[in-house]
Amino acid sequence: MYKTRKRIVIIGVNIVTIVHFIIICLILLPERRDSSFSEVTFVVCSVLFLVVVFWGNKFISYLIPLTRRQTLESGETVILNKFIDRLRFCYSLDDFYAVIGEILERQADCAVLLIDRKKNYILYNSPNRTSTSESVKNKLALNFTEAWPDGFYFFDNHLGITTNYKKTRGFFMCYDKHHLYIFCRYTRLFDLNVYDRLFEEYKRFVSRTRTIATLSEISSTTKEWEQLAITQQSFLPQKIPNISKLKIATYFRPLVNVSGDYFSILPIDASKTLLMLGDVSGKGLPAALIMGLVMNTVKIIEDKEDLVGVIHAVDKAIKGMHLQDKYTVLFLGVVDTDKMKIRYINASMSDPIILSPSPNGYRIKPLTSNASLIGILELDDIEVGEQRLFRGDTILMATDGVSEVMDDDGVELGDTDIYRKTLISGAAKSPQEMVDDIVDLIMKYNGDKKLHDDVTMMIAKVGY
Repeated sequence: MYKTRKRIVIIGVNIVTIVHFIIICLILLPERRDSSFSEVTFVVCSVLFLVVVFWGNKFISYLIPLTRRQTLESGETVILNKFIDRLRFCYSLDDFYAVIGEILERQADCAVLLIDRKKNYILYNSPNRTSTSESVKNKLALNFTEAWPDGFYFFDNHLGITTNYKKTRGFFMCYDKHHLYIFCRYTRLFDLNVYDRLFEEYKRFVSRTRTIATLSEISSTTKEWEQLAITQQSFLPQKIPNISKLKIATYFRPLVNVSGDYFSILPIDASKTLLMLGDVSGKGLPAALIMGLVMNTVKIIEDKEDLVGVIHAVDKAIKGMHLQDKYTVLFLGVVDTDKMKIRYINASMSDPIILSPSPNGYRIKPLTSNASLIGILELDDIEVGEQRLFRGDTILMATDGVSEVMDDDGVELGDTDIYRKTLISGAAKSPQEMVDDIVDLIMKYNGDKKLHDDVTMMIAKVGY
């Protein structure tokens, strides 16, 4: 209706303009007896034409808004315009439902049915006999399936598509498999031009709510993971204890928010300290759960010198979680600074070593594995290893995130001479300086690439 009236206004005004131009020319221009046409006559005609066109356009610009108010902004169409205006400020389904109730139901006396066809789930249903009818819902589901193309359509009393606007029983909009059915007996009174605007605004609303929901979910998930990371790191030593004749430095860098790496420093008495460092298989929440379980299990054990008992307790705790394929590699060592020895169990950790000073430089003594993976295999008899310690010895424990860093050629850092030289040169320094040297080497060796594993290490220097 609006487009038709607008077209009539423009054509009508143009016709009137041309007629007036002809009349004015006939009145103002003198009658000429010869056939020549002077320049003055041409100028006068041109000026008259421009004046008439100017006032004709002014008249059109006045009439079109008036026509719009008489069609789109008055009568029944104004209700849908109100709905469109309010829809622009809807940011959730709850907002949408409130606008439906206030405008479409109470002001327009319409019934509304909103269905997520992908899930075949009714999101909104007006308390109306038509919209709550099971036969109506079944007919709509049969006629307008999930595969129905996006757009707006009119349906008749039989709930089928109709092109006869005068016989419409209502209309529905389909976007992203969300079907919005509006039952209204006077649909024919709405101006046709309003439906394009309504559908565009409905599409924006569906897209907007999906985006906001996704962002909210990401935000919520991010906050949960951040909280989990904070909780996990609370298991780790917040500060290095002051231990006589034992200086310790640590480094912990998770690949993502949460990590399967862990370490602990637990003084047993004035001369004995339990050092622990391990790595849980996998990443994410399951690894974080196992990490916390191991840390807590070791912490509450009374006899921390009984390393075999500690290993069995950790193994039993992990197996009790019934998490498939979850296990840990683990190094446990009790450093005795009075007897100058370390008793240890290395459960498949690859990197623990002692760097010991000698007349020919530092010697590397590996603390070789003497136990299998913890938490997934049946444990054999475990023998506790023992090594003598000397003043100036440096004990290095690290997860495989240190030695398995690769360069551009795929060569692992642990297989290079530069790694060995860095360890030997760092052994003469303080534990923290040695940690800093190894971290710098990791970053340089890895280049600008993203690390592929958690990086955790502990360095303890004996006798200082």
